[in-house]
Amino acid sequence: MTVSSKVIVSPVCNVNCFEQEKVAAIKAALAREEQSLPDLAELYKLLGNATRLKILLALAQSELCVCDVAHVLELTVAATSHQLKLLRGRGWLAMRNDGKMVYYRLHNEGLLKALRGDLRVLEERLA
Repeated sequence: MTVSSKVIVSPVCNVNCFEQEKVAAIKAALAREEQSLPDLAELYKLLGNATRLKILLALAQSELCVCDVAHVLELTVAATSHQLKLLRGRGWLAMRNDGKMVYYRLHNEGLLKALRGDLRVLEERLA
């Protein structure tokens, strides 16, 4: 490990910065991602709800009407509709009307792939 001869003291932290080049590189990388971070945080906020995760996994298996999704979740139709609206607003679900019935299906295979990968990681940790 090489230590730089210059040590920066920051008003943010009272401890000397010993890895200035690493810190500068990481700060630059984070600055490139800065614009996307609020959207990413919103994505995780929506996925941080077990009910919405159940909806996504259920609709990955088959298209369902709102009532059937409510039965799967054991929720009211109103509560289910609210969750579906949030997911559809994110572009993750597709909706179609058939008379008075409204059907939903998963509209984002990349999201499903990510969710299944996350489930595998969780299962491995618990095993």
